[in-house]
Amino acid sequence: YPSEFLMQKITEDNQIPVHLRVSVSLQYVAGLKGNALVEFFHGSIAEVENEELRHLMWSSVLFYKTPNVEVMACVLLSTKAIYFLLDDSFIHADEHQSDFWKKENLDCKNSSFHLSCCYVLKLNDLQSVNVGLFDQYFRITGHSADHIVTCLTRDSYNTHTFIQQLMAVLSLLARTPSPEPVDKDFYSEFGSKNTGKMENYELIHSSRVKFIYPNEEEIGDLAFLVAEKMDGLNLQSLNILLYVLAFQVNHVEGSAQNTSSLQPKTLILTSSDLFLFDEDYISYPLPEFAKEPPKRDKYQLTDGRRIRDLDRVLMGYQTYPQALTFVFDDVQNQDLMQNLTLDHFGE
Repeated sequence: YPSEFLMQKITEDNQIPVHLRVSVSLQYVAGLKGNALVEFFHGSIAEVENEELRHLMWSSVLFYKTPNVEVMACVLLSTKAIYFLLDDSFIHADEHQSDFWKKENLDCKNSSFHLSCCYVLKLNDLQSVNVGLFDQYFRITGHSADHIVTCLTRDSYNTHTFIQQLMAVLSLLARTPSPEPVDKDFYSEFGSKNTGKMENYELIHSSRVKFIYPNEEEIGDLAFLVAEKMDGLNLQSLNILLYVLAFQVNHVEGSAQNTSSLQPKTLILTSSDLFLFDEDYISYPLPEFAKEPPKRDKYQLTDGRRIRDLDRVLMGYQTYPQALTFVFDDVQNQDLMQNLTLDHFGE
């Protein structure tokens, strides 16, 4: 440690998505390569000497206490913890959560220092991991509201890779099972759960961490919601062709430069319609400690158009991320709140 393969892999993964802006601090981190990146981790982030960096990923993240603030983060997975190196702008945009972030000494004037906030979730505090639909995101849950983070990867490959790396690290920390009672009673016989086996879309890892995947009921609820927005559609005939987390580009009027803002959206495509939803990625499913339901629904429809009204699709020249513009020929019709499907995952 560190192996040549690890240094090459984290160097390749240490790239900020080009469509997102980050602070100078994170730009500095993104400029590190190979051994310099490993030394930075041990010198500035790692909490103990004997932990090893295993994986690096750039992702937008949401915290349970700030569900409306999405921030870019460099996610570092070690053999001891998951570190979220956060963009400075998040701290200033969230002044009301002063008890959540310790912000003393953040106003250093020395330009030779790059200051950033780092949230740490120790692997021993990890209780469950919820994987979102089509692996577009995942939620990490600990024992309290301060220990719930959603990573909006918007990429099934990045989600799958992180989950595999996390499982591998957790295997090193597999918790010793409690000793079995000498005389087993009825409840202990039927109340115990085996680890390493999938039951009802839930995998209990040898470390006792639960990995929970979307079940048929969740997909059915989404299909029912979409069908409600479509006129005279039989739910049995509805097929959701695409579910993807994307950004809606909103141009800022009156600005000195031709600027635009990105609004996170969930895009759903069916054979007849296209929908945009605001989705709550952090509050569902309800954590065990929660005493009341979330203040907003999981899905809130913001726009919907019929595919038959689609006139053309404009594509940008960049390779990734690809910008798509959907041009409809009947935008004045207010009866356009319909569902949408798109075959996206056939790569």
